[in-house]
Amino acid sequence: MKKRILSLVCFIAIAATQLLYADGNKRTLLQDAADINKLKEVLVMDQKWVPYPDYTDRTGWDKLLGENKESTIKVGEKYLGFEWKVVKATDYLEYERTGNREIMQNPLGANNQALSALVMAELAEGKGRFMDDIINGVFHLCEMESWALSAHNHSLSKTKRALPDYREKILELTQGDMSQMLSWTYYFLNKEFDKVDPVISLMLRKELQERELTPYLNLRHFWWMAHNAKPGDMVNNWNPWCNFNALICFFLLENDKNVLAEAVYKSMTSVDAYINAVKEDGGCDEGPSYWGHAAGKMYDYLQMLSLGTGGKVSIFDKPQIRNMGEYIVRSYIGNGWVVNFADASARGGGDAGLIYRYGTAVNSDVMKGYAATMNKEKPVKPSIGSTDLFRTLETMRWMEQLNNEAPKYTTPEYTWYPQTEFCYFSNKSGMFMATKGGYNDESHNHNDTGTFSLYMNNTPILIDAGVGTYTRWTFSDRRYTIWTMQSDYHNLPMINGVSQKHGRQYKATEVKANPKAKTISLNIGTAYPEEAKVEKWIRSYRMGSNNLKIEDTFSLKEAIAPNKVNFLTWGKVDLSQAGVITIEVQGEKAALKYDKNLFDASIETIKLDDPRLSNVWGSEIYRLSLTAKKQQTQGKYSFTISKL
Repeated sequence: MKKRILSLVCFIAIAATQLLYADGNKRTLLQDAADINKLKEVLVMDQKWVPYPDYTDRTGWDKLLGENKESTIKVGEKYLGFEWKVVKATDYLEYERTGNREIMQNPLGANNQALSALVMAELAEGKGRFMDDIINGVFHLCEMESWALSAHNHSLSKTKRALPDYREKILELTQGDMSQMLSWTYYFLNKEFDKVDPVISLMLRKELQERELTPYLNLRHFWWMAHNAKPGDMVNNWNPWCNFNALICFFLLENDKNVLAEAVYKSMTSVDAYINAVKEDGGCDEGPSYWGHAAGKMYDYLQMLSLGTGGKVSIFDKPQIRNMGEYIVRSYIGNGWVVNFADASARGGGDAGLIYRYGTAVNSDVMKGYAATMNKEKPVKPSIGSTDLFRTLETMRWMEQLNNEAPKYTTPEYTWYPQTEFCYFSNKSGMFMATKGGYNDESHNHNDTGTFSLYMNNTPILIDAGVGTYTRWTFSDRRYTIWTMQSDYHNLPMINGVSQKHGRQYKATEVKANPKAKTISLNIGTAYPEEAKVEKWIRSYRMGSNNLKIEDTFSLKEAIAPNKVNFLTWGKVDLSQAGVITIEVQGEKAALKYDKNLFDASIETIKLDDPRLSNVWGSEIYRLSLTAKKQQTQGKYSFTISKL
């Protein structure tokens, strides 16, 4: 083969963005930690960094798997004789024809799950029983033209078509995941493959070189790499995720120090761009369900970098890296509910094993205690069948230490992210409120500047619906025709009959938070377009001992249509009493009080036929609308939500 030689500030915050150098600080944490010459000095070569047993070390595998050995083998046994799924050309084309991604993704995902489970079962048992099926899977995947998804072929290829094009190599999330899985497969089993036929290993190594290593070294144009990014360009979770996959592959496969150093340093310059795109306060504007593949993937990347350099290249001591980890803990509400903005789901809590490892690396007692609490409630198990074999193996390696950690977690009374503009309040009566400022072009953005969610005793009362199943339209110019993306279906006003608009210029301004007093106010009028005729719309929240008070103080250039204030909820709703809306959910009861002289109340039922939504909220949710009885250019609306 050819080789190529947080300190949290409490009051006025700047406008939130997730853009390259958005907070004005160009950080080069990784490049400051090591240049390419230092890398060449500290790289651990020839896979001696690998902290797991060799395939033939049966004692080592028994110790690593512990009580998970038998369950790992049983999962693999389900795939003995597996019929490998064919991903047809028309499965790729379906994305262009109907927007459906899953027709192509599901069979590929089934193949990946089968191969990963078979590999882990063989590592656990070590008798060769799963080897033929593994070889079949390796051959099958190597015969595919591309490992990239139809949606990502469509968005990343020069032709903008969903069908794989042999003239172009696409580097993306699933392709990278598969490269990582197959690199581990090669590392652990190549000598066993050679006993059957050396061509198996030769073919697999060739495909990994041509599909991952060579294009990663040679190409710079993929947006997620951010090599050509300019201040203001978007950088999101794709960056640490794809770079981590590439880093694993190089450390597992490349034994030329010059080439390895070149690849590692290139990844460092790329991931530095992601660190720049995240605010120093560590907030993840993609939401908690993306944290595992945003900050969580950055942790995996940094952990792999530390392993591969014998601990000589590490930035785990940096405050921003710790802040990024603790975000997932502070966003947890209880009973599996999390603060969800943008495309994030309201259900989650994160991977306790990952959170524990991250917390240990950055020396965060909050993260470690939280992870131990989650582990006690639901013991961590390795994910057998995941393409992310690194996480599976790391879960096993750290399990004993996690099990010995004392569980300790209490929801903070407040959390304030002054740059990302997330604010969470709670009180002793069991109420929890989360709100956001930000702007309407964040990663996985919804037009939701100024929205909030409210929980009582870990039960959602006023909600953020989240997002439905991804289709071609989810990330297209039709994105904001989808109701879940619109401000009208968040807990926000419709001003003069006009909704918020998408774009980075539509943002919160004049943001003022006082965590001690549990108040926050922000001008959300700047998140609406000119046709809303709004001069200023100050929304303020105040958390009391038993209630949440909301005030909208506004000034309009003209009053051309009735204002409408919307609230999204679920459960049982009663509008029969003017001035009071009662909401009852899972035994919790709240009253939303409004001025009956100012508003007419109405309710809209929203049927949920998308499982990504109905699995969280059930078959329907409700939009409560308070429509102003009179049009006025200036005024104040007040709402109080109390426990009953």
